[in-house]
Amino acid sequence: MNRREFVAGAAGLPLTASGKFPESFGLQDKPLRVGLIGCGWYGKCDLFRLIQVAPVEVVSLCDVDKRMLAEAADMVAQRQASHKKPRTYGDFRQMLKEKDLDVVLIGTPDHWHALQTIAAIEAGADVYCQKPISVDIAEGEAMLAAARKHGRTVQIGTQRRSTPHLVEARDIIQSGKLGNIAHVDICCYYHMRASGNPPNATPPEYLDYEMWAGPAPLMPYNAWIHPRSWRAYMEYGNGIVGDMCVHMLDMARWMMDLGWPKSVFSSGGILVDKTSRANISDTQSAVFDFGTTKIVWEHRSWGEAPDPAYPWAAAFYGDKGTLKASVMGYDFKPFGGQAVRKDVTYELEQFPEDKTEKDLERHCAPAIRHHMTNFLEARANKTRPVADIEQGHISTASCILANVSMKLGRSLVWDPTTHRIKGDAEANQLLKRPYRKPWVHPA
Repeated sequence: MNRREFVAGAAGLPLTASGKFPESFGLQDKPLRVGLIGCGWYGKCDLFRLIQVAPVEVVSLCDVDKRMLAEAADMVAQRQASHKKPRTYGDFRQMLKEKDLDVVLIGTPDHWHALQTIAAIEAGADVYCQKPISVDIAEGEAMLAAARKHGRTVQIGTQRRSTPHLVEARDIIQSGKLGNIAHVDICCYYHMRASGNPPNATPPEYLDYEMWAGPAPLMPYNAWIHPRSWRAYMEYGNGIVGDMCVHMLDMARWMMDLGWPKSVFSSGGILVDKTSRANISDTQSAVFDFGTTKIVWEHRSWGEAPDPAYPWAAAFYGDKGTLKASVMGYDFKPFGGQAVRKDVTYELEQFPEDKTEKDLERHCAPAIRHHMTNFLEARANKTRPVADIEQGHISTASCILANVSMKLGRSLVWDPTTHRIKGDAEANQLLKRPYRKPWVHPA
């Protein structure tokens, strides 16, 4: 078995002799009609990976930034087979009103995911939505309910579940080679929290800032808001826990077949960088208690990582061995056996455009391609994708519970049958954020 065959087999995905994935997916002779809402960094990254693996026609693009939208339309025309420039919209509702899309990709900031996903589902499309699925738990419940009611396939961008070397690492756990795993450490030590105090300013003329904020608070505009630094504010996301913990928690849950945690406790805050206008925590720990297994998160946006080789990672501790896993590879150390090291797979020869694409995380590109392929296969076969919206909801909601726990200073017990926090009326009031008018919360 050569390397390319192994990469395909590891994720259960066949490759053609040319290195491209097959163009079936139940599409017959008709290309998939695709629309993208949110044409920034990861929206385009996801869309271009989809173009690489399936016969698609990108017919619609939507963004509130006119310059970003025009640039994306030009790039799509260069990348897709037809070389046609897609239609462009500043309001996703107008794009979805056409009701001519098979698939909608959503790459907007977190505070928009719920309304746009539900609207796309109701317009008859299957959806690929970036993580986390929502900014509050009630949104996630509404998104899941909409997907099930309308029978749509919804894949969440927690692509660790489709990362070739992590699929292999999961097999190590599933085969029992670690034995009983009672503890998992997950972490992020990237210095990723924005620092400084950019001055308030008038939004640029090419940005519809009112629409950018949508249902979220309309904060005074500054250079962090757009593009890419909006995660500095809890108003538009859930901090580093909502951004980075959701990936590692979801990966650990998937590798160990875990559902909802029985309880969540978190502590932390802004302990070091108190001068920045960012209002997300720079230090936070959380314990997700699954009963027989505890998953413990820690992030610091300052200082050194305990293990520089694994600054954003998961470490599984079993009574037969230890497994460390990240986006860059894994190390398996069985007690008394031969250690195994596996590095991330790049597919630069099969997909040479990865070499020059601006801002592409090249180590993530294969994972996104496999994730897209899994999404399309699930869509064709009417099965649940590997990162089905229900799994995305569990991982997202668990991270939101961690932030609620930190805010209230106590452990929270979640009841997945009632969708409530047991015996805590104050905490339950925080399951649904208020929406800015005229937007209406979907719960």
